[in-house]
Amino acid sequence: MKACFFRRYGGPDVLEYGELPDPVPAAGEVLVDIHAASVNAADWKMRAGQYGAVIEFPHVPGRDFSGVVIKGNADFKPGDAVFGVCEVPREGAYAEKIAIREAIVARKPERLTHAQCAAMALAGLTAVVSLEDTLQLKRGETLLIHGGAGGVGGFAVALARHLGARVIATASAANHDYVRSLGADQAIDYRTQDFTKVVSGCDAVFDTVGGDVTVRSFAVLRAGGRLATVAAGGSAPPSPRTDVKSLRPRVDRDRSRLERVAALVAQGAVPLPAIVEYPLAEAAAAHRVSEARHLRGKLVLRV
Repeated sequence: MKACFFRRYGGPDVLEYGELPDPVPAAGEVLVDIHAASVNAADWKMRAGQYGAVIEFPHVPGRDFSGVVIKGNADFKPGDAVFGVCEVPREGAYAEKIAIREAIVARKPERLTHAQCAAMALAGLTAVVSLEDTLQLKRGETLLIHGGAGGVGGFAVALARHLGARVIATASAANHDYVRSLGADQAIDYRTQDFTKVVSGCDAVFDTVGGDVTVRSFAVLRAGGRLATVAAGGSAPPSPRTDVKSLRPRVDRDRSRLERVAALVAQGAVPLPAIVEYPLAEAAAAHRVSEARHLRGKLVLRV
C-alpha cells in the first residue's frame, strides 16, 4: 500500500512516501479504498509533536477522507461510496486504504465528488459541533469568526449565516470578497485593523487562529457572551472575565453529525470551500502551504 508517513516528529521533510502493509479491518470496521484525503492544520501540528500524543512509528497522518468500501460490515457493502473522519491518535487517511469503525463513516452524497467530501468532512464536523452544540448559536445573534477564509472558518461563516446569525469574519483583504460570498455581513482585515476596536457587544466568538487573538477576543463579547476556540489546545483557556464563558468544542466522531454536514452541503445551505489539489506523493508540499496559514479554503490530496 502506498502511503505518506513519518518515522519521527519534525518538519515537513520527515513525511515519507512509500510502501506500508495494507490495514486489516477489525470487528466493527470497514476497509475503504481512499480516493481523496484532506489536509488540516491538525496534521502538521501532529507532525510537529504539538499534541503530545503517544503514537507508534511509522505513523500515517490524515484525519478525513472519501473513498469506496472494499470490505463491508453491517451497514456498508463493497462498492458503497463513503466519507469519514478518523479518530485520534490513530489517523491514517494519507494512504491508499484505511480500516475504520463503520460507526464513524457516512455515505457520500452522489452529487459531490470524493475531493469535495474529503474537504468538507473534518472542517464541517468541527464547525457544526462548535456552532450548534458548543456555542448553541441562535438566530439574530452576532458571531465573530476568526480565520473566516480557512476550511473550518469558511464552513462556520456559511453555517452561521444559514442559522440566521449576523456574521463578522476576520480575513486578509484579498479574501474579503470570498468570506462575503460565504455569508459574512462584515469582513475585518486582521493585518491592518484591530478587531477589538472595530466590533463590540458580540454574542459569541468562534476562534480558529489561537494565540493572542484568543485572549483579546474576550474583550469584544457582551456580558453573558461565550467564546469557543479550536486553536488553543485541548482545553478551554481561562476567561479573563467572570461574565463570559470560555469553551473548547469536543469534536467527537459520529455518523449523525457527518450526515448533518453532508446534508448542509448537498442541499446548498453551505457552499463548498475553494479546493486546491495535490498528489498524495506531494503531501509535504501541501503541509508547507497549510503551515503558512494564509490558505483560502481546503487542500486535498488525490490518492
